[in-house]
Parts: sequence; structure tokens; C-alpha cells
Amino acid sequence: MRKKNKLKEFILSKEEFGEFKGFSIKDFLNGRILTRQSVANQLPFVVYLAILGFFYIGNHYKVEKLMRESAKLSKELKELRYEAITTSSELMYMSKQSEVLKKIRSLNVELEDLTEPPRILKVKK
Repeated sequence: MRKKNKLKEFILSKEEFGEFKGFSIKDFLNGRILTRQSVANQLPFVVYLAILGFFYIGNHYKVEKLMRESAKLSKELKELRYEAITTSSELMYMSKQSEVLKKIRSLNVELEDLTEPPRILKVKK
């Protein structure tokens, strides 16, 4: 007697119990499964899961786009860093005294290089 009462608590009628028995592939393919009461009761949850899935997929695409952009900017930063190092070394080479003298002579400017080191002038007030 007790088992029957427990069973009745979970399954209220034979119709509801019959709904759980009769699922077949044919019902699923032709769409009759969506007209059943047990499936209709779960519809809000299924819609919630679908919306959650769309947000998840959209977030995934957005993160992939950001990762591609980050990789592109990282590569560009690396190239600019190499360019800065190259430009700095060229500038240091061009500012050497011997290179400056070559430029002056090639431009025919009448400047002479120092033969003596520069002197510090001290002014008394």
C-alpha cells in the first residue's frame, strides 16, 4: 500500500505516465514531441538555454577577434621597436666625429676640426 502512495506522488495520472513511455524517433522527427505537455512545461528552460548558448557563442567570437587584434598589435609593436633600434644606431653612427667631418668636406663648408682640446673659461665676478 505504501509503495502505491509513493508512486502516486510522482506520477499523477496515467496520461502523464503514458507521455514518458511513448517517445520515439519518429515523434521527434515529425515534431509531435513538441506538442506533449511535459515538453511544453520545459519550454521556458529550453529557451533560456538557447539564449545562453547564443551569448556564449557571441562572446567566443568577440574574444577571438580581440585575440587576433592583440596579436596584430604585438607584431606591429615588435616591428616598430626594431625600427627604433635601427634608427638610433644609424643616428649614433652619423654623429661620430669622423662622419661629421666627411659630411662637412663633402658639402665644401670651410670649417676646420679642432687640433687642441677645448678649454674651460672661468669668469670672475
